Parts: sequence; structure tokens; C-alpha cells
Amino acid sequence: MSDFTIKDMLAMQQTLQEKYKDKWETICPEAGKHKLLWLLGEVGEVIDIIKKNGDQKAVEDLDLRQHLVEEMADVFMYYNDVLLCYGISEQELKEAYIAKFEKNMTRW
Repeated sequence: MSDFTIKDMLAMQQTLQEKYKDKWETICPEAGKHKLLWLLGEVGEVIDIIKKNGDQKAVEDLDLRQHLVEEMADVFMYYNDVLLCYGISEQELKEAYIAKFEKNMTRW
């Protein structure tokens, strides 16, 4: 994978969901809020790493950086679960992201 896309992440997350369908909560709109809460928990873990170690150490210390990146991957996994729960496609997200970017470019 030379380019790692949202489409790739969604496919990988769908594969995980299929593998663990008997153990994990079903991907559906009703599960979206639970996935969002899990996502917030993972964001909290990212914040804890930086809060406890400082910004610079999180960048420079290789072991700590690896832990930080791993926790960011967890954030992305739950983020993709939320997209799956609500059936948000890569194209929908792309269009909304571009529109928001353009709006923000003219904001101030």
C-alpha cells in the first residue's frame, strides 16, 4: 500500500468486524454512539501520553512515540467504526472534508 486511504482503513476495519462478529457489538447506527465513546477513550489515552511526558518527549523518544502512534491508530479504528455504523462512505467524507476546508479557508 503506497497510499493509505480512508477506503483502505474502512475495508480493514470491516474485515476486523467480520472476524469478531460473534464477540464485538454489531456495526449498525445504534452502535454508533458506543463507538464514539470508545473513540473518546482512545483520544484520552493519546492526551495522557502527552500530558504525562510532554510534547517534546512525545516527538523525540522513540518508544514513547511508538506508543503515541499506536494509540492514534486506535483512534482511527474507532473513527472508522463510526463511519461504518452510519454508512458514511469515503466519497461522502471526501466531499464534506473538502467543503469544510474551503469554508475554513475563507473564515478569517
